[in-house]
Parts: sequence; C-alpha cells; structure tokens
Amino acid sequence: MTGPVIRPYGDTTGDGMVQLSFTLPVPHDKRAEGAALQLATSMGMQPAMVVHAKAMGPEFTFFVVYGSVRHLVDISAVRIVEREFPLLSAKEVNAAIKARLRRKLVVVGACIGTDAHTVGIDAILNIKGYAGNKGLEYYREIKVVNLGAQVLVPDLVEQARAETADAVLVSQVITQRDAHLTNTREMSAAFREAYPAAEVPLLVVGGPRFDEHDATRLGVDRVFGRGTTPGEVASFLVHAMSVRAEARQ
Repeated sequence: MTGPVIRPYGDTTGDGMVQLSFTLPVPHDKRAEGAALQLATSMGMQPAMVVHAKAMGPEFTFFVVYGSVRHLVDISAVRIVEREFPLLSAKEVNAAIKARLRRKLVVVGACIGTDAHTVGIDAILNIKGYAGNKGLEYYREIKVVNLGAQVLVPDLVEQARAETADAVLVSQVITQRDAHLTNTREMSAAFREAYPAAEVPLLVVGGPRFDEHDATRLGVDRVFGRGTTPGEVASFLVHAMSVRAEARQ
C-alpha cells in the first residue's frame, strides 16, 4: 500500500507485520512465553509469536515477538520540525562568523547531571566529528570548550560566563525517569537567572530521546535529535546568531 495511509511491511507488502522487544519480570519458562504473547495480543498483535526468549538473570526474561497489527499510519498527519536554515559548508560558516562577529564564536559544551555518555557531545565538538562530518573544533572561527561529562549546572553557567560563551551545547543520553527533561529545564532556568534576558547564550540540547518540538517547552533555542551532524549544528548557530543580530537592530 502506498500513499498517505500505509501499513507496516514484514514478509509481503501491507501485511502489517511488526517486531517488538521487551523484558518481563518473570523467570524464563513456558509461562513467561505465554505472558509475552498475552501482552503482545493486548497491544493489537494478532496473531503473535515469540521468536526469541532469553533469561536475564533468575527473575527476568527478554523477548522478541513477531506478529501482525491492523493499525494504519497516516503520513499526512506526521509532524516534523522543518529545518529553517540552509546547510553551510565549513568555509561558509567561517566566513559568516568572521563577517558578523569579527571574532571567534565561543561554544561551551557538556554532558550535565549524572550523564557520563560523552559520545554525542564529542561527535559534535571533537575535530573527528561524526559520519565524515568534521566537528566544531575543525572550524577556525569557532572556539570550542568541551567540559566533558557529569558537569553540574552551576559549574556550566560559571564556565559559560568565564568564557563569554555565545552558545552552550548540552548532550543528554541518560533518560531514566525523564532525567534529560528535568536537567534541561534546570539548565535553562539557571542561565536565565544568571544573565540579563538579552544576553543569555544560545542554548542547544541534543540526544536520542528528545522531541525536537519541545524547544520552547524546555526553554532552549533548539533541540537536536538522533543523527544530527556537526555541520547542522554549525549552520544553526550561524542562522541563530544572524536572527539575534537582526532583532537587536
């Protein structure tokens, strides 16, 4: 089936087949597999089959269930955040910063709270970059200060002030109990308390569990999701910098 309304594809077009994985707090036995099938059926998978079951210690079992669903997807109802700025090359980013700021753009980055996963922030900041896209350290007109992992919000604010940061980039991978949302709101509030309204640095957050629509709700200028490249971030910073400059005129 093609068009605005579609069904999942598994073995044949439009068969509605999906694969689902989850863990149940029960020992691995036949009763556990029956419980997994009961859950899958309650979720609308009919028929469903357990294609993988593995004990995760004495009291838990991990399952992969395969089955058909009747649910349809309306493509026309899908909401995405459209990119409102052009993707620039490193040369174009450097030229724009040099022309508009006449100095280097200062970016401070960190993982805040208890988050020790620096892969995301390093992919954006480190010169090696991500997927063949050089990190912000590669841009000669950008000064990068990478504070690393488990940075307390007050320390992030202090470092941003000390560096006279134009932008603060925060990566959040730890998401249990919505820690990424709590930490982001705390960070936003701390910056808005520490700075005059017109002088708050650009606040940018990113991570695999963020919803890109939530920037306003979280009090930040931009939310980036999974797969974001350094080039996208650099292009956004140039765009946002230009918008702010025009607003101040």
